Amino acid sequence: MSDLLESALNPKSVAVIGASENIHKIGGRPIHYMQKFGFAGRIYPINPQREEVQGLKSYASLAALPEAPDLALVIVGGEKAVTAVDECAARGVKSAVVIASGFGEAGEEGREVQRAMARRARAAGMRLYGPNTQGLANFGNGAIAGFSTMFVEVPPADGPIGVVSQSGGMSAMAYGLLRGRGLGVRHVHATGNEADVTVSDMAWAVAHDPDVKLLLLYLETIADPELLARTAAHARERDLPIVAVKAGRSASGQKAASSHTGSLANEDRAVDAFFRHHGIWRVRDPHAQALAAEAYLKGWRPEGRRLVVISNSGASCVMGADASEEFGLPLAELSASTRENVASRLPGFATATNPIDITAALLSNSGLFGDVLPAVAADPAADLFFINIPVAGAGYDVEAFANDTARFEAATGKPVVVAAWQASVAAPFKARGIPTFGNETEALGVLAQLASHTALMRESHAPWPEALAPAPGSASALPQGTGRFLNEAQSLALLAAHGVPVVAHRLCRSAAEARDAWGAVGAPAVVKACSADVPHKSEHGLVALRIGSADAAAALFDAQWAKLAALGAAQEGVLVAAMHKGRHEFMVGARLDPVFGPVVVVGDGGTYVEALPDVAVLLPPFDTAEVKKALDTLRIAPLLGGVRGEPPLDVEALAAVVVAVGRLIVAGAGSIASIDVNPVMVGAAGEGAMVVDALVERAGS
Repeated sequence: MSDLLESALNPKSVAVIGASENIHKIGGRPIHYMQKFGFAGRIYPINPQREEVQGLKSYASLAALPEAPDLALVIVGGEKAVTAVDECAARGVKSAVVIASGFGEAGEEGREVQRAMARRARAAGMRLYGPNTQGLANFGNGAIAGFSTMFVEVPPADGPIGVVSQSGGMSAMAYGLLRGRGLGVRHVHATGNEADVTVSDMAWAVAHDPDVKLLLLYLETIADPELLARTAAHARERDLPIVAVKAGRSASGQKAASSHTGSLANEDRAVDAFFRHHGIWRVRDPHAQALAAEAYLKGWRPEGRRLVVISNSGASCVMGADASEEFGLPLAELSASTRENVASRLPGFATATNPIDITAALLSNSGLFGDVLPAVAADPAADLFFINIPVAGAGYDVEAFANDTARFEAATGKPVVVAAWQASVAAPFKARGIPTFGNETEALGVLAQLASHTALMRESHAPWPEALAPAPGSASALPQGTGRFLNEAQSLALLAAHGVPVVAHRLCRSAAEARDAWGAVGAPAVVKACSADVPHKSEHGLVALRIGSADAAAALFDAQWAKLAALGAAQEGVLVAAMHKGRHEFMVGARLDPVFGPVVVVGDGGTYVEALPDVAVLLPPFDTAEVKKALDTLRIAPLLGGVRGEPPLDVEALAAVVVAVGRLIVAGAGSIASIDVNPVMVGAAGEGAMVVDALVERAGS
């Protein structure tokens, strides 16, 4: 944790500018909280109208304090807030939390005031939190520089969870949900408009708290992806799961996020790719964060996804099997010896295969859970355990069931969750620290998340060799020019120089050359105009397919050459290319994202790629194995392995194209804005992949 962030999270002294005697007012709550929750540092209320605030000496101004405080809360509005921040910077305050709103979220004028205020603070060596923030809270030391009413509604308890959020409301909601599940929370920090300190900064600091075992984030924009990536790498090193809510999934959500924080929301598919690449698990809302928190805190890191379902109801066994398939948790195939062992402990009419139906015999023999669980635990095929108790009551020794489950979990360390909708049944399991849910959907969803996130955190990305900038004028360098696009011949040549297989073609500047090219590439051929001024040729009728003769190729050259002149476009040539057939058309693209840098896209290709998008996004570096995993997420994934007697596609060759395109845009060192390769014709396994059309866009043009 940097010294400046330390001054906010572990201050020795705190000034409250705009302090109030009333503990229910924004200016009164932080003082009340710090005194109530054990802050051991010095508190300096600043209120020129009072000599004392909540039993503490009050000061007329910041200048009147006996020392420069580590942390100051600015709880005055408008111009007074700006003046107060400047006074803090001049006084040597290390960190200032600006509660006041009406800055970046209010429009461009407010954004400029906010930016200027932050520049002055940083120039003086002071970090700024907010403005428009609900504040910071560290329950590990009682430093509560915030005013959330949730700390009254749900009393705090220090614990191993950190919450960092742009939104004060979402930070309070996550805190309340976690405390409602009986979980302790140490850090609850809201960054507001992020004029200076961002969620990434705070996540970095909280991730270095050795007592934090789970980090929850709420973001509307990712302002510092490089720092967040470093935080995620540090978190993986110390086995700290990060679970994030990223709002602004839709266009409407992005617009709302912009008005809320004064920031632009990031493009959602790129956000997904960023989180996956760095081992961060994304969920929809704070409810989902709180739901899975207890399972993470158990320290469970399953080796696989194979599930064992145990119930006292045959119907629940059937439903559990259905739900396991929906969540991608295959039922564990228990060994013959395990099945025999289980059967020996159950009545003859019970089911010893997975799902295991203990039946109503549980009513007369409360030890059945204790008998069955150890018998199954020894089977190496069992990774995850789900106990579903749809009904129990008088006559059932639920306390014994819970004790047996707790002993099993403690002895094996394997994840086990319970579904019990009856409060009287759920309570004993919860009391013994077993994650317990009201239904199987929640229970299995948490197990699936835990297994998937564990696998994601274990993934590694081998760095690509550092690409040297191509020598100017070489085939692998971007051609000289000022136009926005390369023409198609230049685009294909650049791809080929970087190891991408491209279709056989010739660039012709006369009808005679077109005639000769047709003979060289073979029939049938494609004839298409080549001009950087016309990047989308088909829209102008400048692409002709299945050309079956040299005369037709020559005639098309003349027609397209004339059409380019009529359009006022540069007449750079006409391409005559082989018509390459494949089993399926794919698209590969790359672009420079303004936030994340190089981003690569692969998916279903062809004419309707924009109307019916089916794509996956990757962030470099990645290898062919990661590309193939991404391809498996597409709607067309079932086609990759071959259907209806068709052979499987050459996924390996397609993946190699994707890696090569990714390396090209990285090697472009910011000179390439985008690469559009569509279609890539992919053959059957072993037949390869071939790029038949490409468009490269220069950056900054």
